[in-house]
Amino acid sequence: MNLIRRIIHWFSRNTLPYWIIILVDCAIVFASGVVTYWLFNHSLELYDHRYSIIYSLVLYMMISLVGAKVFSTYAGIVRYSSFVDLLHVAYANSVSIVLALIITFVLQQLDVEALTAFQPLETIILFVISTFVMWMVRVLVKAIYDSYLPDKAVVRALIYGALTGGVGLAQSIQLQRPRRFILDGFISHDRRSEHIMLMGKKVYNINDDLYTIVKQRKIRAILVSPLRVNDFRNNQELQNTLISAGCKIYMAQNIREASIKDGQLTTDDIHDMQLREVSVEDLLPRQEIKVDMESVGEQLRGKRILITGAAGSIGSEMVRQVAQFQPARMMLIDQAETPEHNVRLMMANEHPDIVAETIVASICDKGRMEHLFSTFRPDYVFHAAAYKHVPMMEDNPSEAVHNNILGTRIIADLSVRYGVQKFVMVSTDKAVNPTNVMGCSKRICEIYVQSLSHSQQTTQFVTTRFGNVLGSNGSVIPLFREQIRNGGPVTVTDERIVRFFMLIPEACQLVLEAGTKGHGGEIFVFDMGQPVRIADLARRMIQLSGSKNIEIKYTGLRAGEKLYEEVLSELENTKPSFHDKLRIAEVREYDYQQVCHDIDDLVAIARQYDNMATVRKMKQIVPEFKSNNSIYEQIDRELESANG
Repeated sequence: MNLIRRIIHWFSRNTLPYWIIILVDCAIVFASGVVTYWLFNHSLELYDHRYSIIYSLVLYMMISLVGAKVFSTYAGIVRYSSFVDLLHVAYANSVSIVLALIITFVLQQLDVEALTAFQPLETIILFVISTFVMWMVRVLVKAIYDSYLPDKAVVRALIYGALTGGVGLAQSIQLQRPRRFILDGFISHDRRSEHIMLMGKKVYNINDDLYTIVKQRKIRAILVSPLRVNDFRNNQELQNTLISAGCKIYMAQNIREASIKDGQLTTDDIHDMQLREVSVEDLLPRQEIKVDMESVGEQLRGKRILITGAAGSIGSEMVRQVAQFQPARMMLIDQAETPEHNVRLMMANEHPDIVAETIVASICDKGRMEHLFSTFRPDYVFHAAAYKHVPMMEDNPSEAVHNNILGTRIIADLSVRYGVQKFVMVSTDKAVNPTNVMGCSKRICEIYVQSLSHSQQTTQFVTTRFGNVLGSNGSVIPLFREQIRNGGPVTVTDERIVRFFMLIPEACQLVLEAGTKGHGGEIFVFDMGQPVRIADLARRMIQLSGSKNIEIKYTGLRAGEKLYEEVLSELENTKPSFHDKLRIAEVREYDYQQVCHDIDDLVAIARQYDNMATVRKMKQIVPEFKSNNSIYEQIDRELESANG
C-alpha cells in the first residue's frame, strides 16, 4: 500500500512523457492483435505464422500512430482522463480501422503475404479490443489516482442537489485542476431519488440523519448546486446541521442567470463553474428578487445621470448598475475624497467609454451644487447622500439636520429649477416611527420631497424606503468578521434585536425600477422578507469561521436604537405597485409652505448647535418621533406633560 502511495505521489508531481503513452498504446494494439489472431485461428497456427503476425502487427501499430496523431490521444495526462479523452481514443482507433482495411486490401492485391496475416473482420475486432483496453487503462489509472489521492488539501464533499444541477457540479469538480474536492455523494430534497446511485455515489435525503452521515463519512464540504441555491438558503435547519457537523459550504459562481432560470446547465456552464466558500450573507434566507432591468435600461439609456453619495455603499452600486445602461454622461458627487477616487478608478477601468465626472463636494454647499446643476443639466437625480450612523447622529443632531435635511432640500430644489425629469431619494426604514435623530431626519426629508412633488409639475419625486443592506459601510457583518478574526468577543447590543437585510445589488435594482417607473409623489416600501435575529447572525458567522470558544457579549442598546425596525408606521397603509416586492405607502400629505417654514426654523436652530433645542424642533415636525435609550427622552416627557 505504501509503495502504491509513493508511486502515485511521484506521478502527482510528474507526468509521463508523451512517448511512453504512445508505447503503451502500441503495446495494447500488439497484444490485442495476438489475442484476436488466437481467437480466430487457435493456438496451433499462432506459432507457425509468428513472423507474419509480428510484421502485420508492427504495421498496425504504425497505422495506429496516425489516428493517435490526428486526435492527440497521447497529449493528455492519463490520470486526468475524461469522457472526451475516451471519445478521442475511439475516434483515433476508428480512423486506424479504416486505414488498416485500406492498406490490407492493397497489400493483398500486391500479394504481400508477410503483412496480411489478418482478415478484414479480424482487423476490426483487433482495434475494437484495443479501444476497450485503452479505455480500461485510462479509467483504471484515474480510479487508482483518485482512490489514493496524496493531496491532503483535497476534501471529501457532498453535493446538495442531484440530477442536472448536481451532476453538472460533480463533473465540474472532477475537471478542476488542481483537485479541491473528492465527491462522496449527493443530498436530495426529492424522495424519489432515495436509494439511487449517481455517478457511482449514494444519494441521501435531507430527512436522513445527515449529521451522523457527515461525521462517519468524514465529509468536510457541502457543494450547493447552482439550481438549488434558494432551497438551501431557505433551509436554516439543514444549514445548522451541516455547519455544526464541521462542514464548509461552497456555492458556484460564474453561472449564467439564464441557465439558472431555465433549470439547465450547459457544457460551458460546467467548464466555467467556480466554487467559493460562502459568507454569512449568502446563507441568509431570502426570496429571489426579479427586476425588469431591461425596461430600466430603456429609461436611462442616453440620459444624463447625477448621483449623490456616489462613493457610499448604495451610491457606488448605483453607479455600477446605471453605467451598464450606457447613459450619455454621469456626474458622481461625494465629499469623501478617497472613496470617490476609488469610484473614479472603477469607472475608468470598467466603463471607459462613459464620460463620468467625479466631483468632491458637499451637497450642503448650495453655490457649488447650483454651478454643477447649471452646467451638467441632469435628466435623472439619484440622491443617496446621507449621514446614516444612528449613534453618531444621536450625538450630532445639528449635522443630521444640515447634511440630511438641508442637503436634500438643496438638491431637490435645484432639480426643479433645472428641469430634472425624476428625482429618486434613498430613505430608510428607520424613518418609520423614528426613535433616533437619524431616522427622524430622513422622515423630514421624505416629508419635504413629497410636499415639493405635489406643489410643482416639473420634476417627479420618488422616495424608496428599505432596511439594512448586507456589507454596507457600518454594517454589523464586517464588524463581527473583524471581531472573530481577533478572537472575540463578538459584541451584540441585545439578544432580542432583529433587523431586515437585503443585498446591496438587489436594493439598488429595486431603487432603479421604482425610480424609473414611479410617477411622482410615491414612497416605495421594499418587501425585506423575514427579519434576522442579530444574535443568530453572530452565532452563524462564528460557526462558518471554524473558530472555537468565541464569546458573544451583549452590550446593551445604543443611544437611539430599537429592538426592531418597522417598514410602515401604524397610521400608514400600503397599496400594490408594478412589482410584488414594492408597495406604495399611503402617508399623510403635508402643506409645502408649512414644511418649508418648519425646515427654515429647524435649520436656524441647528446652526446654534443646541442639541436639545434642535431635537425638540424635530419632534414638533414629526410627532411620532419618540426617542429610545437616549438623553432626548427627557423632551418626550416634557411634551407629554405639556399636552397633559
